Amino acid sequence: MDTSPCFHCGLDSIKTDVIVFDDKKFCCNGCKTVYEIFSLNDMTCYYDFEKSPGTTPLEIKGKYDFLDNESIVSKLLEFREDATAIISLHIPYIHCSSCIWILENLQRLQKGISTSQVNFPEKKVRITYNPTKVSLKEIVYLLNSIGYEPNISLENYDSEKIKTDHSLTYKLGVAFFCFGNIMLLSFPEYFDVKEFWLDQYKGFFRWLIFALSLPSFFYSASGYYVAAYKSIKAKMLNIEIPIALGIIVMFVRSTVDIAFKYGSGFFDSLCGLIFFMLLGKMFQIKTYSFLSFERDFKSYFPIAITRVVGNIEESIPVYDIQKGDRLLIRNQELIPVDGILISEKAELDYSFVTGEAIPITKHSGDKVYAGGKQIGKVIEMEVLHTISQSYLTQLWSNDVFQKSVTQKHKTITDKISQYFTPILLLIAFSGFGYWIFIDTDIAFNVFTAVLIVACPCALALTAPFTFGNVLRILGKRKFYLKNALVIEQLAKVDTLVFDKTGTITTNHSATISYEGKALSEAQQLRIKSVLRASNHPLSRMLYDYFPNGKPITVTYFQEITGKGIEAICDHVKIKIGSNAFVEKNEVDTIQQTVVHIKIDDVYFGKFIFNNQYREGLEVLFQKLSKQYQIKVLSGDNEGERGVLEQIMPIGTELVFNQKPEQKLEFIKALQSKGHNVMMVGDGLNDAGALAQSNVGISISENVNVFSPACDAILDATQFERLDYFLKLSKNSMRTIYMSFTLSLLYNVVGLSFAITGNLLPLVAAIIMPLSTITIVSFVTLMSNYYARKK
Repeated sequence: MDTSPCFHCGLDSIKTDVIVFDDKKFCCNGCKTVYEIFSLNDMTCYYDFEKSPGTTPLEIKGKYDFLDNESIVSKLLEFREDATAIISLHIPYIHCSSCIWILENLQRLQKGISTSQVNFPEKKVRITYNPTKVSLKEIVYLLNSIGYEPNISLENYDSEKIKTDHSLTYKLGVAFFCFGNIMLLSFPEYFDVKEFWLDQYKGFFRWLIFALSLPSFFYSASGYYVAAYKSIKAKMLNIEIPIALGIIVMFVRSTVDIAFKYGSGFFDSLCGLIFFMLLGKMFQIKTYSFLSFERDFKSYFPIAITRVVGNIEESIPVYDIQKGDRLLIRNQELIPVDGILISEKAELDYSFVTGEAIPITKHSGDKVYAGGKQIGKVIEMEVLHTISQSYLTQLWSNDVFQKSVTQKHKTITDKISQYFTPILLLIAFSGFGYWIFIDTDIAFNVFTAVLIVACPCALALTAPFTFGNVLRILGKRKFYLKNALVIEQLAKVDTLVFDKTGTITTNHSATISYEGKALSEAQQLRIKSVLRASNHPLSRMLYDYFPNGKPITVTYFQEITGKGIEAICDHVKIKIGSNAFVEKNEVDTIQQTVVHIKIDDVYFGKFIFNNQYREGLEVLFQKLSKQYQIKVLSGDNEGERGVLEQIMPIGTELVFNQKPEQKLEFIKALQSKGHNVMMVGDGLNDAGALAQSNVGISISENVNVFSPACDAILDATQFERLDYFLKLSKNSMRTIYMSFTLSLLYNVVGLSFAITGNLLPLVAAIIMPLSTITIVSFVTLMSNYYARKK
């Protein structure tokens, strides 16, 4: 009988007829089939990442027949258009780098799958596929055939409820029960009370204590053994190894003490150690969950959407959208929720979701998905679901839009963690070797205390807790960041570049005057109807300038970034934009922000904007100029140079007549000189410059300017607090480095006491989670303190 392990899954084969294929042994036909699939597709390097990484595929014939039902499939899918569908599947068997590799190469196993991306912490894979070439059912059967059966439940396919894992709570409860009872039974031993602790019962009670320790040792501490085993198997050394070793040594030593009647052992300390460590882990998880909850649900995108109620159009925050609302979506606006198209026709760009930039044509009655961007004239839609904040966050944080960032704090953490465990094991064995010749009890105490008291957990938690808390604080102050990386990038910025129109000027307060031929009421209504589809700050101001009236249908609409709008409304051709765009023959004599109008190839006149600059702008720029270089870019002429020179600090560079591509090149030129650049713009016309900059911030006033190009969105009412946000980001990094120092200091002091025999293992077990609590409390208090500073 051959008991050699299976090449695919690693399980021992206990059959007499071991399956041999390609000179490799397999425990069953299922494992052999998976190997054949990988071999035929030239994917055997799956086995190079880890020894026997696979799982045995299960028989699932007929189990997923419900996926033939299109109505069920449509509820499981995140997104579906003609040739593109996206689904996220939970796969419990994901456990190592080989799993990630094979699941991110599914396109090599099945035609029709374009991309697949693994979320390792959540054990999910997000698959983009072509439903005309492969069905969801075929994908599920493929996953099962290679040993990765997804967890799909018919009972909750239309629900977003996630099952909560209570295993840590149960382990904590068992550890507390064992710890409490062992402490109670050990009291006579502590006080050496002879009249109660009779010799004939001492052995019985000691073995009873031993029995009570077993559930805690085998069940409550099992997570540490599993983590340590996986770490060793992956040829890595993590903190679970010394913890698991400390627990096992203490258990074995205590058992030997009782068996050979050397003493009562340390079962009370052992169970106390496990209890306090699990308590510390529970605290970490609860705190992290709280921060994640605050981040995903209490913070919000400070962007607005236009809701139509009767003939009234009102701007509302996206989180106020309700099922059944009618929304107005302008050119270049993002659709924030799933809905049904009411307008006759729409051109939607789903590159934000799929990566494909080819617009998709939708007709009245068709379903439209969140994440699509409207191109062309204004459309109306009816809402099917309220906004999924986490879905938009997920889209925004997609790796496609992530800038390359060097994380200094992460490099420090990784380096320390890499050497921490080997050094800790060396100290523990050295201490044991020294004390064993002096005092056996002290030697074991030193060995166990050293392994337990030192902990890099606090070090590793410093950055996530600091950044998580700061993200929450900023979100409450209407400054929403894409992710934690942006905080570190903000702290590095040395140059600030501002767009003028709609960024340092406000859309609400500009004084508008008109020079030219008189416009009839019908002409004004046509111009207003055309402007209704545009998101440009000047378009919005001009739209509000005209009197209200029933919108006229626009049959053709094209907005050219940096130039203007060309449209046909009520069979009348209208051009709105710059001097060059409307082909005006005269030269502008007025040096101000101007929008020209041309109707049916006849030039009518121009609207002159006397811009109103944002409140507190002069004070803000004076503060910023002390630490940063400031540049202002504008697509307008130099008409307001004099006004800006009075407002801006001396030395501010003002650059006018800049097209979007010129703004991008300006940012590139600054970066080539070694500057870290933050660009603040309106999110639409400055998309290129925002994407190029180290940090791109989009200002949101009364329109939806949500763009994947930006790293942060700032509510316009908070613009004057920009210096505060920049200072808070710097103070966040300072908090991280202070807590790094505190954590290292704790480890040095703790190890000093442990190595000299002055620290009991139980005390070490209490101190270890306390160190984590101290660090988390420190970073939370410090970030809250800096947040309160004006």
